[in-house]
Amino acid sequence: MSQILLVAFSLFSFHAILILFIIVSSKKSDLLLRAPLLDLMVGLFTWIPWIVTFYLYRLHGLFGCFIGQITMLSSFCNIHTMMHNHKGPTLKQTLNQIVGPARNHLGLLFSLLALPVLLSVRLGQIIIYPLLVWTLNFPKYKDGDWINISRHKFSGLVGHDLVWCLYCDWMTGVYSFGNEMLRNVESFWCPIRFYDGKKCENCKIDFPDIKDWVAADGSISDVTALLKEKYPVKSKQPRSWFGHPDREKI
Repeated sequence: MSQILLVAFSLFSFHAILILFIIVSSKKSDLLLRAPLLDLMVGLFTWIPWIVTFYLYRLHGLFGCFIGQITMLSSFCNIHTMMHNHKGPTLKQTLNQIVGPARNHLGLLFSLLALPVLLSVRLGQIIIYPLLVWTLNFPKYKDGDWINISRHKFSGLVGHDLVWCLYCDWMTGVYSFGNEMLRNVESFWCPIRFYDGKKCENCKIDFPDIKDWVAADGSISDVTALLKEKYPVKSKQPRSWFGHPDREKI
């Protein structure tokens, strides 16, 4: 029990200091709020403490880590709300009215189950995609253009609303960036429409160049011809998906 409390108190104190550091730093620069430094900040608030505490104290340490993180999160929401003395409407109040407080909060907790998945996706963006840039000349990206947070600048977001909107801010960037990378992968290796028309209709939102892929009743010759057209053999242009903005400059 003492180990759990020690870890919980340590994590609570560490995150409190880290939050103050980020607040002070962000007033001068947004560097901590954009990748790659944002990746470090996210790690310090999530998976790094999990690994360290589990390594030191096993399950007791991990349990204490979760307690410390949840306590710090709740405390920040309350303290930040009181500091700003916000009197107007809030997202929390509005959504509580729409679905009820219990369902709203339960839904938010369920959304946290996606955190390990998103962290894994982000790891793939950092480690795997650069290998495709190197081997296949896929287009390079500035991670910070996709992985950043800025909703703290929106007027009226305080406490609970601010924390969850920043989570969505980061989460949406990770998803969108991964989707952009996947467009390059899909168009390069298999630009063939699906037999299921409904699937094609659903996927065109995330893969707008699906209209240029070879029809499902086409032939391999059609596919190879399309690949040679879109990716000329001796071209030094990045091998991007068919609707990539860089193609318009060619």
